[in-house]
Amino acid sequence: MASLKDMRNQIASVKATQKITKAMQMVAAAKLKRAQDAAENARPYAARMASVIANLAKGVSGDDAPVLLGGNGSTQNHLVIVSTSDRGLCGGFNSQIVRAARDYINGLIAEGKGVKIITVGRKGNDQLKRQYADRIIATFDMSAHKVLTLDAVQPIADAAVAEFNDGRADVVTLFYSRFKSVISQVPTPKQLIPAQIDAVAEPSTGSDAVYQYEPSEEEILETLLPRNLTVQILSSLLENTAGFYAAQMSAMDNATRNAGEMIKAMNLKYNRKRQAQITTELIEIIAGAEAI
Repeated sequence: MASLKDMRNQIASVKATQKITKAMQMVAAAKLKRAQDAAENARPYAARMASVIANLAKGVSGDDAPVLLGGNGSTQNHLVIVSTSDRGLCGGFNSQIVRAARDYINGLIAEGKGVKIITVGRKGNDQLKRQYADRIIATFDMSAHKVLTLDAVQPIADAAVAEFNDGRADVVTLFYSRFKSVISQVPTPKQLIPAQIDAVAEPSTGSDAVYQYEPSEEEILETLLPRNLTVQILSSLLENTAGFYAAQMSAMDNATRNAGEMIKAMNLKYNRKRQAQITTELIEIIAGAEAI
């Protein structure tokens, strides 16, 4: 049985942990506001670009459509990009994304499809390499970038386009966590190649005007589609960052409250043991005095 000194040390240890979790909660809350603003500010830009591409796509079809829009006619080989955080202590945030990606990958493998994986974030890579180490072709660590920009995510887009252009991937899908609120982050798949125009944005129909493009729609799309791919990845990673800080704030809040409850229970147990020890000592003193 633990002595009173051991129990005091345990209580002090839990109190120290509680201070750490409380500090991490406050830091996550401070960073969440900036991350949430960045994610929300990126949404209109990504949506508008997708809308422009949707309007341009109405004027092209068949063999005239760029391959990033129409695909190469095959769905045999898949590239799955799994985006998670580089750090933990965020509850089930990373595990939920990995679980959704794993279910998708297993379904493709069961259908006899070829699957390759690109991981963004150390936590996703650590979990996926246990089962799919031979399928992971690249890993990107974004922790070095304090602020996510188009330049920061461009290597991810370049790797995806290279796999597609070289014929090693027919379909490219990104898994990330869509930020809905502080208490809700939804693991979401987003098909990047071929571009899913209908799922991304509805073409605007503000008027019946007919537009003529110079250069042609095909030439504009050849330029915009790779750019849109980068924008969609950046928007998804910004959503991921906001979701991570929200999940971490909630997890640290729960840990702080659990530590408080543990401290109360340990203090109660300590006081009872101390009282029992004092009572025992008093009984021994009284018994000794009566014996004299």
